[in-house]
Amino acid sequence: MICVLRISVLALCVSASAWGQLPSPPPEVSVDGAKVDHFPAHDVIFPNGVKSTFGVVYSEPIGYRSLTLDLYHPPSSLSRPAAGFPLVIYIHGGGWRAGNARRSVPFVDFPGVLASLSSRGYVVASIEYRLSGEAKFPAQVEDVKASVRWLRLHASTYDIDSSRFMTWGVSAGGYLSGLAAVSCNKPVPDPSQLERSSIPDAKTPPITPLKLSDCVQGAVSWYGVFDFATIGAQAQQDKAMSREDPQAPEWQLLGCFGNKCDPGRIAAASPVTYVDSNDPPMLLIVGSEDTLVPYQQTLEMAERLKAAGTQSELIVLPGMSHSFIGKTSVQTRDANLKALDATFRFIDKTMKNKR
Repeated sequence: MICVLRISVLALCVSASAWGQLPSPPPEVSVDGAKVDHFPAHDVIFPNGVKSTFGVVYSEPIGYRSLTLDLYHPPSSLSRPAAGFPLVIYIHGGGWRAGNARRSVPFVDFPGVLASLSSRGYVVASIEYRLSGEAKFPAQVEDVKASVRWLRLHASTYDIDSSRFMTWGVSAGGYLSGLAAVSCNKPVPDPSQLERSSIPDAKTPPITPLKLSDCVQGAVSWYGVFDFATIGAQAQQDKAMSREDPQAPEWQLLGCFGNKCDPGRIAAASPVTYVDSNDPPMLLIVGSEDTLVPYQQTLEMAERLKAAGTQSELIVLPGMSHSFIGKTSVQTRDANLKALDATFRFIDKTMKNKR
């Protein structure tokens, strides 16, 4: 008891002597306020006038790292539409086990690419999501849907039109873009981890993100995976990387291997499972020589969408491999610029953005 008293008195003395070293005015104390990240936002202005805010937390899945997104805002020279700007959510590739929101092979300055899209009159959000080394499916698509809900919740804060959302992804991100689009309002696996919205403010309406719609009104996928049940046979046909390797990206994502995977799990993870006539417009782009992700995956998805009567477009770039890599740097540049131009035009058309 004497020790406890001595410790308490000592702590009190230390607190009193240190008080003069604390910031002036004294720091504010609030239990609720302590849950908000108050680190100063790092804003960047691009040459075209687009303003970007990096590292905004959109989700904090329990037991995992906080998930962030980078926001790109149209230049002030563009007048804000009455309902706000349409939103494009970019989802990076990397085999579900690598990559980040600011890089995309072979583009040297990918933030500049996203800024160029924003300059056309869009808010662009480039998101991070849990990788397969952190969590298995369906965590990744849960994260994409969480970003959709969070951005809808904060639409007024960021001048976003909550009725005009699109996803655009490449490779693993192309898969997530397609899956998020076709699984809207469909029986996908329920979130396995609790999730809470981040960065609340006084203007936030009393509604939880999980009650908001995760639907998008359009999607773009570059060389994505769409059917885990057929990818092995297609890879073998193309003499591509063996899918008989337990370390192959898709098995690491699913957390099981080959025919040991439950067929229901494979179906639940495959975008082709959810395709129907209610799906939003989709643009699919792939190289004819892609074997890393067999190009037949994209052709199969295009056929499913067509059969369902869904509005979709398919572009096959002849001679191009994964990431639209050609035999020369000129071919690679031309193919990627062609894909980028087609993507921007499709987004403009689908979002009815006539700027």
